[in-house]
Amino acid sequence: MSELVRVAERESALTPLGTEMVAALGVEAVVAYGELTLIAPRENIVAVMTALRDQFGFQQLMDACGADYPDRAERFEVVYHLLSLTRAARVRVKVSTDEVAPVPSVSSVYPSAGWFEREAFDMYGMIFSDHPDMRRILTDYGFEGHPLRKDFPMTGYVEVRYDEEQKRVVYEPVKLAQEYRNFDFLSPWEGAEYPAPVLPGDEKAGAK
Repeated sequence: MSELVRVAERESALTPLGTEMVAALGVEAVVAYGELTLIAPRENIVAVMTALRDQFGFQQLMDACGADYPDRAERFEVVYHLLSLTRAARVRVKVSTDEVAPVPSVSSVYPSAGWFEREAFDMYGMIFSDHPDMRRILTDYGFEGHPLRKDFPMTGYVEVRYDEEQKRVVYEPVKLAQEYRNFDFLSPWEGAEYPAPVLPGDEKAGAK
């Protein structure tokens, strides 16, 4: 059986479930790539997740993560992935938010969401209301910015090193050393004209 056939079968199996969820939860449902995705109103996420656990049998929260779309009015999506062992099915739930509008924490429904939501706060700056411990979890306490935002510089804002004189770790603005670098600004498809021979032994290439 080909993968396309298996995906089509999963989509047909999930479509009635999605229809049932739309009627019961007041959400939108989309089936793509064999996965059911629910798009829920931000203010109703706790009620939706509670119903998915108690009414539809999705007992486990496998993951919660973020996504950044800077061109949107609400640039962030919080994405939850749930698993039902009794249905042998998965469902994805999405809500949208921005830098200031809080998303209600679902840690009261799925306790494992606590650390996932802290990670989303740390990496994207998403705020979760009623969270029991809304602190950074991966970066340092004094870290500036949120590393997984699309507008965060790849170099970061500060660099860390151990200062031998002060006998402690210090933070300094990022410095990009440009010595010994040759910016020829050529694309990978163009060949740079360097003085020959480039490498030892290349002079033999033209020898008769």
